[in-house]
Amino acid sequence: MVLRIDRGSPVPLYHQLAQQLTAAIDEGRLRPGDPVENELALADRLGLSRPTVRRAIGELVGRGLLVRRRGVGTSVANQMVHRKAELTSLYDDLSRTGRKPRTEVLSLDTEAVDEVAAAALDLPAGTPLVAMVRLRYADDAPLAILRNWLPPVWADLRLDDLQSDGLYTLMRNRGIWPAVARQQIGARTTTAEERRLLQVGRSMPVLTMTRRASDAAGVPVEYGDHCYRADQYAIDVAVFDR
Repeated sequence: MVLRIDRGSPVPLYHQLAQQLTAAIDEGRLRPGDPVENELALADRLGLSRPTVRRAIGELVGRGLLVRRRGVGTSVANQMVHRKAELTSLYDDLSRTGRKPRTEVLSLDTEAVDEVAAAALDLPAGTPLVAMVRLRYADDAPLAILRNWLPPVWADLRLDDLQSDGLYTLMRNRGIWPAVARQQIGARTTTAEERRLLQVGRSMPVLTMTRRASDAAGVPVEYGDHCYRADQYAIDVAVFDR
């Protein structure tokens, strides 16, 4: 890969290198899983100090574009899903960006009792809810564990429905249109079961999102508690000055 450093430019040398590596990833010249030249070789080839190269590589690792593995070296990370903090489904987001979503339904219970979910749906405690747990794949790689609760009107929901479409598509097909949601985004360590399903190590955290969605009349239509692989998923939030 051709890399050029302009020592007459006011742009810091490490940033020049980081920009060119980022462009190579964005343009597909470096693809997920491709190895990246090691720091010493890059430094020698470009006439840079090793700390300068290390800083450039570290910047891309911090942004999730590259991954370092002991004994293996540095390589391009799997394609990360960047999701805007909007009222959309992960299934639709993946399809829109050219990724192939696939769903494995881990459980479907049409008589689940959950006090937290019932309160989120403005229903009395003890109300039988429709609860589901799904493992969502992106291009055959596990990406997220999706736990959702729906009102009792969904008691006729079938496994086949959940495997073929996203939840919000199913809602729209029934004339239910989520219009507003309150989301809480966080991060935590994984459980043993989550590590098994998402195929991650003990040190890999997960991003979390709980969401209570309502229709235009303010009636709750869905409550979700999801977790995502932190190395393949990011949530983009726009912040405005009042």
